[in-house]
Amino acid sequence: MASHILLVGMGGFFGAIFRYFFSKKLNGEKLPIGTLTVNLSGAFLLGAIIGANLSTATTLLLGTGFLGAFTTFSTLKLEMAQLQLKKEHRVFILYTTITYGGGIALAYLGYWLGSFFR
Repeated sequence: MASHILLVGMGGFFGAIFRYFFSKKLNGEKLPIGTLTVNLSGAFLLGAIIGANLSTATTLLLGTGFLGAFTTFSTLKLEMAQLQLKKEHRVFILYTTITYGGGIALAYLGYWLGSFFR
């Protein structure tokens, strides 16, 4: 399905640009707030998209494409490793806890809120 591939690609194009913008504007010296912001907001928004049971095309454009490029697992892992190497153990624990705990909680919240729009 060529149209599905194009939807994912278009969404991914814009998602990557938005992630780059947030990372450059918000990432600090110790705590990578930009990456944290995109991953937490992405978890919430993906939950809302799935909860709302949107059309396949919309889910591919926004969920798979935009949010797939907007959120980042690889950068998260790199930043976690860098915090460990810099011996920033407290920041590492805080970042990890907020990212995983907050991400799961926000995904559920997004799903719950999105389900009201079915």
